[in-house]
Amino acid sequence: MTDIRFDGRVAIITGAGNGLGKDYALELARRGAKVVVNDLGGSGSGQGESHNAADLVVQEIRDAGGEAVANYDSVSTRAGGAAIVQTALDAFGKVDICINNAGFLRNARFEDLTDQQIDAIIDVHLKGAIYVAQPAYKAMRANGYGRFLFTGSASAMFGHAWQANYAAAKGGLMGLSHIVAIEGSAYGITSNLLMPTAQSRLAAEMDAGFMEIPAFAESVQGADYAASADRIEVPFNTPLVVYLVSEQCTSTHGIYSQNSGRYAKVRINAADGWVAPMGSTPPSAEDIAAHWDAITDPAVSHEPLTVYDEFTAERRHETLETGSNGIVRGQPGWNPQKIGLFVVL
Repeated sequence: MTDIRFDGRVAIITGAGNGLGKDYALELARRGAKVVVNDLGGSGSGQGESHNAADLVVQEIRDAGGEAVANYDSVSTRAGGAAIVQTALDAFGKVDICINNAGFLRNARFEDLTDQQIDAIIDVHLKGAIYVAQPAYKAMRANGYGRFLFTGSASAMFGHAWQANYAAAKGGLMGLSHIVAIEGSAYGITSNLLMPTAQSRLAAEMDAGFMEIPAFAESVQGADYAASADRIEVPFNTPLVVYLVSEQCTSTHGIYSQNSGRYAKVRINAADGWVAPMGSTPPSAEDIAAHWDAITDPAVSHEPLTVYDEFTAERRHETLETGSNGIVRGQPGWNPQKIGLFVVL
């Protein structure tokens, strides 16, 4: 097995003064990367500023023989994002890797969320990722190479009570990563989304008030945590991160989960569903109700990678039902070999 190295590569990691980001920075530096350690130095709820967190990580990297510089700008402004990337360009001359990891929590009931609680989370998690990624993307495009990793969350993908603001931001990052992957494919740039799981300082910001939701409380209390003991620590996420931003990994447009040492790709699939009769007349709501089982049937599905794949899926469904010459499936003259598709009957 070939060692994964980052010699000559330059990585920007936001929120790298503590927790996940710190561990990513230390490991990439250990493997040869030159690292920009960005951290505003705020608390787990985004309060306050300090240079201490970033400086300590930089010093640890340098003490181990690595190369790193600190940056203390906030990701929440366009000027801050530009300054973070400029720090990499000034210190190391380029940008190869951008891990958007900065963030914090401000939990509350959905109905009680204030503008401040919403805006603060959106500004750092979503807009902050855009503000850093845009200038980083331009630098990567100029060099014909780049690796983006955005930090998503199972709270957005699967749901978590009292985290509507956080989940909305993380869901936006999923869409952002998809578009960066599509556009970056022309310039040697990949983009993926990680859904990490770890006990970090953000755990202190969790409010057990969400247990007031009976169905959600049942999910929390009924989960089997037996295999998770000592495995929800920060370092379990780092191996997946290191691989996803390496030269060896050419996968892009993906969503990946790490939970208790289980590493998995998370897919967004659409059921093949029901296709209304061909023609310009749309179906009625009653038609939808009548075909609801087919619409929601998970037995047959496809994985769209762009908006236009949904058109292809509809055409494939039509072709499977009628054939390219209008012959109805299963009726005389039906021959799937003539359709030009591989069909298992």
